[in-house]
Amino acid sequence: MKKITLIILVFVTTIAFAQEKEENYPQDINKKTEIKINALTLIAAKWIDVSYERLIDEESSYGIAATLSTDRDESDLNYSLTPFYRRYFSGNFARGFFVEGFGMLYSARDYYYDDYDHYDYYSNSDNFETGFGLGISIGGKFVSKKGFTTELVLGVGRNFSENSYDDAIGRVGISVGYRF
Repeated sequence: MKKITLIILVFVTTIAFAQEKEENYPQDINKKTEIKINALTLIAAKWIDVSYERLIDEESSYGIAATLSTDRDESDLNYSLTPFYRRYFSGNFARGFFVEGFGMLYSARDYYYDDYDHYDYYSNSDNFETGFGLGISIGGKFVSKKGFTTELVLGVGRNFSENSYDDAIGRVGISVGYRF
């Protein structure tokens, strides 16, 4: 009877420890840095948007995104720098659903209003003004076992600058990158 009890106890203990052991993926071991490029803005808006993200722990990260217009004639945005902080809400290491707080320092073409209540460019079409805004985003990140990442992000914020660019700022993207 003692042998059967001992075997059952060892078996139950082994199962309990096996369930507590978390599976380690190669992309989670000593890989804290990500570099990404936003494919959506490159194709749809003619902006180059590159991001750097540093993982703090399994639930949070910080980073910065730099956006540069590739066609100033078609785009009102000249450039933007967007620092961000993310909080992940999945059981996985820095992936899955996240909420992000961001700031945005940007340079955009400014408009003026004439006497007929419609806007037009200044006489110099390269008249850009600098502005700042704060916002919040939601998104999701997927990481392959080899460390390749895909990310979806959508956010909105408030422009705090006294210019006529916009009252709101936005953050949108479908990014691909690599975690190393």
